[in-house]
Amino acid sequence: MLAILNYGAGNQTSVRRALEHLGIPCAITADTSVAESAHGIVFPGVGAAGQAMAALRQSGLDGVLRRAVSKGRPLLGICLGCQILLEESEENNTKTLGIMPGFCRRFEDKIVQEDGTPAPVPHMGWNSLRARTASPLLAGIDPLAEFYFVHSYYADTAPDLVIATTVYGHEFCSVYGRNGLWAVQFHPEKSGRPGLALLRNFYACCREAAHAQ
Repeated sequence: MLAILNYGAGNQTSVRRALEHLGIPCAITADTSVAESAHGIVFPGVGAAGQAMAALRQSGLDGVLRRAVSKGRPLLGICLGCQILLEESEENNTKTLGIMPGFCRRFEDKIVQEDGTPAPVPHMGWNSLRARTASPLLAGIDPLAEFYFVHSYYADTAPDLVIATTVYGHEFCSVYGRNGLWAVQFHPEKSGRPGLALLRNFYACCREAAHAQ
């Protein structure tokens, strides 16, 4: 079973529907015991970093995330969840979880796309990935596949953690992590077949990790 972490930062229902469509057992939960007994944790989110961090601390779910990582339980951060796994965010000048090294930065004003046209912020719509290293999270996904993005901030993390990048005004990290701990800037639950494939890959990694214990 996958635990979809509920800390009041939105889009948990969309994730649950995508997982249920795949036949993957899951539950939206704010219960620390349920989250800590799950095969893996999906850490989604939309909204502001400061508000999200306050909710995580108040609920004690920040500790759940840290313990899950320390025990090697698989974790997938999505959108805001991807951003606040890092050390600090320029949004609200927020100290974030610090589970992964790096900072969350805002897209610069008046950036332009590759064809010279304006690139409005937030970055909203479909965009592709440029794989930088092999990852089981992206296994079997068409290299030309596009995913759905909605964000004004992006992850700036250690180069050896960057799995894929995307270009919007400039190249930015859109997937980062290491085996068992991944984060994606886009919304796989809203990205059609490629997004469903990514969620299926994550669940396969969770089952493999559970069998190895």
